[in-house]
Amino acid sequence: MRPPLRIALLECDELVGETKREYDSIGDLYKKFLEAGASKIEESGLYERPNLDVSSYDVVNKQEYLDVENIGAAFLTGSRYDSFTPDLNNWISKLVDFVKAMLQDQSRVRIMAVCFGYQIVGRAYGVMPERNDSGWEVSQVFGQDSPALHQMHRDVLPRYPPSVEKLGHSDCCDVQGIYVKDLVISLQGHPEYNAKIAGEFLDRRRGSVLDDTTYQDGKNRVNSPHDGVTVGASFLKFLLEE
Repeated sequence: MRPPLRIALLECDELVGETKREYDSIGDLYKKFLEAGASKIEESGLYERPNLDVSSYDVVNKQEYLDVENIGAAFLTGSRYDSFTPDLNNWISKLVDFVKAMLQDQSRVRIMAVCFGYQIVGRAYGVMPERNDSGWEVSQVFGQDSPALHQMHRDVLPRYPPSVEKLGHSDCCDVQGIYVKDLVISLQGHPEYNAKIAGEFLDRRRGSVLDDTTYQDGKNRVNSPHDGVTVGASFLKFLLEE
């Protein structure tokens, strides 16, 4: 039997609204996302169901971190915050430095990240995120024969870091994912979202940062099938690869 996959979940935000009432914490949301991916792996028959040992760390308010030497894998969550603007208590800068330290230990630590976390990985590689001139990208992207994922962002990486594998693009965002074997898998999208979470996001931001056209475009597509669980399984396969 394989040893458990020990994952340090770096919580980059807090839940709000109905989503907060459904999940204990943002860590709980991501843990259930990974558990669904583990079930998908078991169904495929390629691996036995991986045993997950997930520990959550609040890197925003408590700035909790493990020693890099004690981490086998880390997962950076999404966040409502900008990944590139100055932060009052330097938690974002500290997070970037922590990811840099993990990247330097290339033989052991494996990094997973989505949306905000993905942009933090980009910063650690030396690529500063920026506002997307195309505005918000919401709901689902990619065409036939490509994964469909919920998207909720208006910041992007303007280019790929050197020596990484490119994982996709969309009409609104050229840099959708970064992969380095045995080291990093990260996506701009939100594979952990379901239609209910994505819909609440749209409702909460309507009239403030989302105009009616963008809002309605997202609502029209938010209930379409998406491949979040498949992506979760791919993240875990990344950890299982030898």
